[in-house]
Amino acid sequence: MIAAKLAAHAASLVDAELDDAVLHAAKRCVLDTFAATICGAVNAPATLMTDALEEELDHGNSGLVPSGRLAPIRTAALINAAAAHAMEVDDIFRDGIYHPGPPVIPAALAACQGRGMDGERFLRAVIAGYEVSNRVAAAMQPMHYKFWHTTGTIGTIGAAAAVSVALGLDAAATKDALANSVTMAAALQQAFATDSMGKPIHAGHASEAGAMAAIVAEKGVTGGDGIFEGPTGIGRAMSYDVDWEAMTDTLDKEFTICRMTQKNHTCCGHTFAAIDAVLALKEAHGLTPDDVEAITVGTYAKGVEICGTPDPKTLYEAKFSLEYVMAAALVTGRVRFAAFTDELLADPVMRANMAKIKCHVDDAAEAAFPSRRSAVVEITTKDGQTLEHYSPTRKGDPDNPLSDAELEDKYRELSEPVIGVDAAEALRQRVWEIDKVDDLRTLFA
Repeated sequence: MIAAKLAAHAASLVDAELDDAVLHAAKRCVLDTFAATICGAVNAPATLMTDALEEELDHGNSGLVPSGRLAPIRTAALINAAAAHAMEVDDIFRDGIYHPGPPVIPAALAACQGRGMDGERFLRAVIAGYEVSNRVAAAMQPMHYKFWHTTGTIGTIGAAAAVSVALGLDAAATKDALANSVTMAAALQQAFATDSMGKPIHAGHASEAGAMAAIVAEKGVTGGDGIFEGPTGIGRAMSYDVDWEAMTDTLDKEFTICRMTQKNHTCCGHTFAAIDAVLALKEAHGLTPDDVEAITVGTYAKGVEICGTPDPKTLYEAKFSLEYVMAAALVTGRVRFAAFTDELLADPVMRANMAKIKCHVDDAAEAAFPSRRSAVVEITTKDGQTLEHYSPTRKGDPDNPLSDAELEDKYRELSEPVIGVDAAEALRQRVWEIDKVDDLRTLFA
């Protein structure tokens, strides 16, 4: 059974020998996800969820990030995970079209805090959650992504694996946790087709449901057999012709957490290759908005489907608009939080440049998806030049990664406005040595 194979691998990570490179990659993911959670915590839906779930707070041993306000394991996982996915700055496993950080890391953190576990167990839980869910996500693609939001579906499985390791479950109990997490996995892409808060709630639900599956498995709640590969299992229900054996064959050969994407822009990752191309052309040719007559972008079909939004009405829609983010790159030279304001959304210069941009599906980019996220941008200038740039990948992808220093700069930009320079620096230092923290409940002290 696939669940048993995945469970055995996850359970082995409780005390397996791990290379320094794997531990370092996990710390990078933790730092990046903490940054996403901290900035998301002071925005909706996390603020609204905190108010709505008031009666579940101020007891338990797990904490909301960054306030440290106490909560039970499941509630902390739910709210922190929604916060981590809210601002579109979270990590990506490219092959799986999946953001593992929001569902996995809050669940692992909540469980380790709830049980007074140390930082090393936390890192191992994170690695297990990533390794199980990244593989399942990749195996289910590309068909799964036609209707389902992978972070909300497969993220449930990642959270269950992470909490199973945090709690020290054996392989049999972990199998039950994974099986029950699968049958609770759900998240429809329609939730983010328009401006709503459904998308980050997907991550919250995944983290909470996966945590619950592991917590009850610890007490003996069993899960069904064949939940991955069976005739009515997730493979057939949510995808097509999944090669489960190929997926499990790689379990002992590599760590997928070493192949993560950390976002360089604060918007939907499907737009990144196009943004990179505009920035490259702007820098190489000294372009200003007044120089540009027209821009065309060719990218893969999902990028056009999800992010071909020529007239965004809200900041949420702007983050999913190729037209908006490419115009922002041209006008402002940077696509971070400062590019997403009501003033800029309504700015006549921005609107004029958005009108210059046309999107289409590029055959080569579509053929390479999802293992490569590429785009080709062509800019026609008012003096008659045609300038072209091909982005074969995105800045931040594993073949063009952010350095540790660049990742730290991003962390500071997202966290310092919320918790201050001193607290951000203290947390940054603790994350890089988190495997030496004796009790995760002290992490945000």
